[in-house]
Amino acid sequence: MRIIENKTFDMERALYGSNDILVRNCAFDGPADGESAMKEGANIRAESCYFNLRYPFWHDSGLVITDSEMTELCRAALWYSDRVQIKSTKLHGIKALRECTEVLIQNCDIDSPEFGWSVRGIHMEDTAAASEYFMMRAENLTFFSVSLNGKYSFQYIKNARFENCVFETKDAFWHGENITVKNSVVKGEYLAWYSNNLTLINCKIIGTQPFCYCKNLKLVDCEMIDTDLAFEKSQVDAVITTKVDSIKNPMSGKIQALDVGELIFDEAGSECEILIGGIKQDGKTMRRPA
Repeated sequence: MRIIENKTFDMERALYGSNDILVRNCAFDGPADGESAMKEGANIRAESCYFNLRYPFWHDSGLVITDSEMTELCRAALWYSDRVQIKSTKLHGIKALRECTEVLIQNCDIDSPEFGWSVRGIHMEDTAAASEYFMMRAENLTFFSVSLNGKYSFQYIKNARFENCVFETKDAFWHGENITVKNSVVKGEYLAWYSNNLTLINCKIIGTQPFCYCKNLKLVDCEMIDTDLAFEKSQVDAVITTKVDSIKNPMSGKIQALDVGELIFDEAGSECEILIGGIKQDGKTMRRPA
């Protein structure tokens, strides 16, 4: 493996088409403002590097990035690449990861709108992210101990598992399919509308109007905090260990809750069984005193 270290590159396609290289303590920065530094390469390792120019890693195969920094000027840093590992690195440019496969992200700091679109096979752990439209249309995800602060997250994803995560977001999991969330906190408005086969286990769910128009929704021993107008037009099987502020027109299934502030049935056709504190309800609108 050829070693390149302690250098600064600012020219266009500085290391284009390189194979079997170790780039150490290098900076991709400078007045020439060149793009696509390591495009079309293979078997590349970048250690303790600084990336301040656009599109450094496109169409690469076998890429390991550690202890490095991609600034906000490092736009669209990784596209169309496969077998990627990113560890202990700052990813701060917009659209940092797109249409990549077999991606491992560990102990990273992500601040990147439109991160992770159409990625397939991503494992992320011990990472903090800030992003809008995070992971849209991604498939085959496993996340462990990931925190997210953002909006419109995980839209249209398929085949995902999240454990020990904290997500503060908005419109998360819309149109998602085959998703399991375990031992996590999910805070946001309008959670998981139009999802199919979403399961939450031992989770804390916070925010208005969650779980509407869902198919095959399952909640196992979950808390629901400040959740009003929940489950509208949804197929649901839920065991909730706290009070739910209000439930509105669930379509079918069974909901068990410690208490419900208000049951709203103002449309015909609901076939959902509801038990409050173990007592079956009669399917009529009900409001408890505050």
